[in-house]
Amino acid sequence: MKKLSILLFVLTATSLCYAQDKLTQNTIHGVLKGNQAQVIQLAEAFSEDQYDWRPAEGIYSVGEALLHVATSNYFIASKMGFAPPADVDIMALGKITGKENIIAALKKSNEFVLEKIPMIENDQLNDEVDFGFAKMNKIGGLLVIMEHNGEHKGQLIAYARSNGVVPPWSK
Repeated sequence: MKKLSILLFVLTATSLCYAQDKLTQNTIHGVLKGNQAQVIQLAEAFSEDQYDWRPAEGIYSVGEALLHVATSNYFIASKMGFAPPADVDIMALGKITGKENIIAALKKSNEFVLEKIPMIENDQLNDEVDFGFAKMNKIGGLLVIMEHNGEHKGQLIAYARSNGVVPPWSK
């Protein structure tokens, strides 16, 4: 009985340690995936004509805001060592037009970032990265990606409400 108890203890301890592996990356991945899904839902809720709407001159339109998120996903990931796919020119993303094409570009950037997050090992989280706008560690970069998506989700909610579009998850 004592051997069985020790064996159960060792198995439980091992599984708990395994569950904690990449806890930060997995948590950020989960929150970001939820944010990304809501941004895509908003993108799909706008009409094609509303993609050119902007609250004032000099401020991103709906389409430009979505492409800004896509570009930023690639940019921040690239600074952490993950080059964009060969068929993606991040300098040309802002020139994409049409609701369907913009959503496709955003989805592709979202998938790219989600694929890369688990590739960062725990011992790399504190590695310093120069993002151009700030120097911080890789966990800071992951948090910037998450926060940036959340920031623009809020912007798009305001754009939606201004255009009579109800965010799909709040219906």
